[in-house]
Amino acid sequence: MVFSKEELRKKFSEEWDKHYKLNFLVEKGFVRKKCKKCGKYFWTLDPDRELCGDPECVGYQFIGEKITKEELGYVDTWKKIEKFFVKNGHESIKRYPVVCRWYPLPFVIASIVDFYRIENGRITFEMPANPLIVPQFSIRFKDVENVGVTGRHYTSFVMIGQHTIYDGKQGYWKERTIELDYRLLTEVFGIKPEEITFIEDLWAGPQAFGPSMEYFVRGLELGNAVFTQFEIVGDSVREMKNKVVDMGAGLERFAWISSMLPSSYDVVFEPVVSYLKQFVTEIPDRDFLVRYYKVTGKYDAQELGIDKVRELVSKELGVDKEELARTFEQLEAIYSIADHMRTLALAISDGALPSNVGGGYNLRVIFRRAVDFIEKFGWNVDLMKIIELYGKQLSAFGNEINENLDLIHRVFDIERKKYKETKKRTKRIIESIIRKKKQIDEKDLIMMYQSHGITPEVVKSFIPNLKIPEDFYDRISQKTRKIKEVKTKFTHDVSDVEPTKLLFYEIEDRFEFDAKVLKIFDNKFVILNQTLFYPKMGGQDHDTGFINGCRVVNVFKIGKIVVHEVENPNFKEGDCVHSKIDEERRRILTIHHDATHIVMAACREVLGNHVWQAGAEKTIEKARLDITHYQNLTEEEVEKIEEVANRIIREEKPIKKFFLPRGEAEKRYGFRIYQGGYVPDKKVRIVEIEDYDIEACGGTHGNNTKEVEFITILKTKKIQDGVIRLEFAASKRALEYLKEKSSILDEAEKILGATDDDVIEKAKELFEEWKKNRKK
Repeated sequence: MVFSKEELRKKFSEEWDKHYKLNFLVEKGFVRKKCKKCGKYFWTLDPDRELCGDPECVGYQFIGEKITKEELGYVDTWKKIEKFFVKNGHESIKRYPVVCRWYPLPFVIASIVDFYRIENGRITFEMPANPLIVPQFSIRFKDVENVGVTGRHYTSFVMIGQHTIYDGKQGYWKERTIELDYRLLTEVFGIKPEEITFIEDLWAGPQAFGPSMEYFVRGLELGNAVFTQFEIVGDSVREMKNKVVDMGAGLERFAWISSMLPSSYDVVFEPVVSYLKQFVTEIPDRDFLVRYYKVTGKYDAQELGIDKVRELVSKELGVDKEELARTFEQLEAIYSIADHMRTLALAISDGALPSNVGGGYNLRVIFRRAVDFIEKFGWNVDLMKIIELYGKQLSAFGNEINENLDLIHRVFDIERKKYKETKKRTKRIIESIIRKKKQIDEKDLIMMYQSHGITPEVVKSFIPNLKIPEDFYDRISQKTRKIKEVKTKFTHDVSDVEPTKLLFYEIEDRFEFDAKVLKIFDNKFVILNQTLFYPKMGGQDHDTGFINGCRVVNVFKIGKIVVHEVENPNFKEGDCVHSKIDEERRRILTIHHDATHIVMAACREVLGNHVWQAGAEKTIEKARLDITHYQNLTEEEVEKIEEVANRIIREEKPIKKFFLPRGEAEKRYGFRIYQGGYVPDKKVRIVEIEDYDIEACGGTHGNNTKEVEFITILKTKKIQDGVIRLEFAASKRALEYLKEKSSILDEAEKILGATDDDVIEKAKELFEEWKKNRKK
């Protein structure tokens, strides 16, 4: 039986000695107490303590106080933490990209996501070291409205991941985790033991759950140690063989408590905030800032909304609500700009682009929000100066921002132009809506943002009394998350059928094979014990051919089972059959798949390393490749891509195909191998075009680029913001296309009475004449 999260929390609390009682805490003198305000159970060294330490119970008592033994900056705080864990047997690993290529999420939202992998439809954990520590930049867009206001909300932050897999022999479990975290607080930061509380809690995901211990100091949650211990299998629960320690600590919060500054933004964004403060006309004095941020810590801005929090804070401080908003609006603006620019710098450097869909949509939201703040106050802010400052500050975590300054500059320029054009239409759109329905509601705001990119703040500049919903940006970002449903005519359960042996990876020069029939469904869906038929997957069209002389019209994969759709099968289950695939069709599909990898490599060489595959299709007529790029391709760029692609063919580069364990492939080649998305298997098949391209790919491929013969690009177009589609053909199909175009040109010359040299001019004259006649 599977319990709800609340039932689990209650059950764990009743069995607290099993889940939360740790010898380390008991030996140190910690006692278990129940908070008189919220009812949570917590561990403390003070037997008389009545409140758990959560900010909603005690507020932010640390602000402006000396809690740690020394004041530290943002990067220095990380270096202290890293040194401690390395000294205690952990390997410090480089941060992963914020764009999540290895798991189906647009962005990394927590350090543990670095190690999520999919296998047989379930989440598994694969770590490059055990135990390890990682400073993982994570991106979340749920708190956009709170950023800059509360002193603690961000769209990107560093989650310090203390992770290990525990199997009883390797790694460690609860006792060692809490011991290390306690020692980090007391030995490294010099926090007094009596200031620390550990609050009992629970983490529950869709497939696993376990107890957790959150640790607080003076109202600030510094970390949360999650012990992923149980997994859900169907309707039952079982203890995991390989348990996972998922301790996530906020670097921003450790830096904050070490800095004695009123707001975390001042220490986290220090060089950028120092630059931006020159534009602020009035900054409250330190004592008032300390009082203000201490009070805001009591309230959950996400739950109550910013307006309600302002109201409560103004009452407690004895300051008029409107006056309070005016006092802080410029300061909140520079904090928001600082946050949004850092998130954009990280995301663009790691391969994401602002757009109107998915994760790119959220990037556009925060870019335009930052621009709105700048324009609202008439500031002359140099956005690229901000990015350069981050490049220097964050170089300790990697040099990606510095390596991509030109790209970020180009993207910002294009986004600003797009936004400027959008705002020109704003007044007309607003007037049109008001004529029809007198006032603008939330549906109109969503429509204007999604269809025209107009932010509610811009609308408010035209309608000052407009009320913007507190969670507006979170709602629209959720609306852009689309779930693709794969529909198939095949609905049968094949869970008891043995996996199909894939012969097309083992045999490249044969097109006939023998196999045994395992299952037949609906007198047409046939499952063999092994097959040479390539199923439709990875954007490559399926093979066709014959099984025992019966035509195979479709081939697809369900998990590890290959299903053949056969017309009028003349065989039954248990029979041995002889099969033959269409050799010419396979050859063309293979060439078009090789051509796709070649064109991808050419796009990167011509356009830059920000180019990633956003989709692909290989058919017998042509191939298409969708790439991430911030603007339409020029004719010169298209010609250059085609030229580079054909140069790669002429260089006769070997095409190597081999399998590697997924972790080894990632370590050796990085996450750029995931051009076609994540791989749900422990082993990945690598396809390498020497010197040019390395990808994890399950498609059919040749042995040398010369087999492609040559490539011609048929057309290119923008299919959505940030995604360009290239259609092309190779080898025989490319020749057929060129012959067809030549034939059309010959026909045009006859109709126009022109030669090769003047057919274009004749066509222009005819077009101009047609335009004149149409006007008449």
